[in-house]
Amino acid sequence: MAVVTGASGGIGAAIAVELARLGADVLVGYLRAGPGAPGPDAVLAGVRACGRRGVALEADLRLAASAALLFDAAEQELGPVSLLVNNATGWSLQDTFSGADADRFGRPLVAVGAESFDAHVAVDARGGALLIAELARRLPRDGAGGRIVSISSGGPGGFPSEVSYGAAKAALEHLTMSAAAELAPLGVTANVVLPPITDTGWVTDAVRHAAAAAGQRVAEPAEVARVVGWLCTDAARLVTGNRIRLQ
Repeated sequence: MAVVTGASGGIGAAIAVELARLGADVLVGYLRAGPGAPGPDAVLAGVRACGRRGVALEADLRLAASAALLFDAAEQELGPVSLLVNNATGWSLQDTFSGADADRFGRPLVAVGAESFDAHVAVDARGGALLIAELARRLPRDGAGGRIVSISSGGPGGFPSEVSYGAAKAALEHLTMSAAAELAPLGVTANVVLPPITDTGWVTDAVRHAAAAAGQRVAEPAEVARVVGWLCTDAARLVTGNRIRLQ
């Protein structure tokens, strides 16, 4: 049984449906559906179309109690959780040290400050840490195992124009690598997936042209979801402690 956060649209929604296609019941965690997102009801319909059970729960990962609430709801409605996908992302406004008002695609920028930094770290880093801790606390000690997949972005070179977002995702990567080492005796694998530019509704022609000029491709959410799904199967039981960058 899987818990997927940030699953009301985009990559998270695609992951929820892919895991259902592979045979998992799914808790769809979300805060709110963004513009153009299918929303939790549509995602649940996709899960159920795969012949699996699903439940949606709105939870604000900035609140420390949310991790336990998600797992409690999952266990009550669907059964013990063995799969966790950390996909939720915090504040959606980009921030910068540069003083610029907009990035190269015209999206607004704000100066790095306590509000922008704390909002990202609270969801991507602390929220992810508490969810991993909740899974570890509840897993059986018989070595039956589990899967953790965290969705990241950016990389070791930083994330210009999305400074706090990149920093929070870097923290999530470290948390996931720690989980890979510490939870291995329980049969748990933990990996990070870094998607390429993915069309979740924000990709404009300017973004596509810039990606093409850099030799990059724009992925669809379902393409990312297939990689995450594979990491959650028995075929990937020897794959752990990896940062998998999709191109």
